[in-house]
Amino acid sequence: MRLDDEGESINVEDRRGEGGGFGGFGGFGGGPVRIGGGIGGLVIIVILALVFGVDPRALLGGGGGPRQAPSQYQQAEPGGPRADDADYKFSARVLRSTEEVWGQVFQEQGATYRDPKLVIYDNATQTEGCGTGQTAMGPFYCPGDEKVYVDLGFFRELDQRFNAPGDFARAYVLAHEVGHHVQKLLGVEQQAREMMERGDARGADSASVKLELQADCFAGVWANHARQRLEPGDIEEGLRAASAVGDDTLQKESRGRVVPDSFTHGTSAQRTRWFRAGFDGGDISACDTFRAAAL
Repeated sequence: MRLDDEGESINVEDRRGEGGGFGGFGGFGGGPVRIGGGIGGLVIIVILALVFGVDPRALLGGGGGPRQAPSQYQQAEPGGPRADDADYKFSARVLRSTEEVWGQVFQEQGATYRDPKLVIYDNATQTEGCGTGQTAMGPFYCPGDEKVYVDLGFFRELDQRFNAPGDFARAYVLAHEVGHHVQKLLGVEQQAREMMERGDARGADSASVKLELQADCFAGVWANHARQRLEPGDIEEGLRAASAVGDDTLQKESRGRVVPDSFTHGTSAQRTRWFRAGFDGGDISACDTFRAAAL
């Protein structure tokens, strides 16, 4: 993806090197899943841990501890250069591209787009409204403060664990999380949240799955509008990344079997199909997963 001449967004907070505690969140594409206390929260934590292959003790404060980004991404001295500086700049440029695209899309609809913030951190960080985020659960969007949170170590995990390398695969991850912000501005997030609070948070046809697939579709819409910056193979990188994080693929990896009743994000085939639908259509009208006859 050609972004060398793209400016960097001013809506980026650099919290690298600050450290912090840890808590529970939906992982990459997980959206605003807040983990509460009590037995209900415990069950959700365990389910999320199984889905994403995380040691439940890391989320519960037990002996496992949070997974930390490899030390090569830590700066040698405060304020000094870091190995992930290039990823930082790339992320800021992708965010700027999403601001331009969604600003135009909203303007064409007679609305005003409100830019989200991008917080880049190491290991763990506090949010305003979603508790404490941690590396182990991947990138996430917090609707309470309208910020996308990313530990850049996830990009290497995308390459190595998920076998989805490439700059556009990384851009897709960020665009998906920005898609959750678009959902909040459109009022979709709140409606889906109410449905999930009524018990529709998991399952092959749940509100959670529809929310995530729509965010994939919105990432495709962004890619369509930014197609002048795409290079040969970019869309394939995005599709490979979308496939790698499907519920069925992750469950096979972590459990050895697929349990559709516990789906929260959609299958690999669904995630790639909805990303492609957004890219091919280039319009948010192509992304109504909540009224689709089939996901």
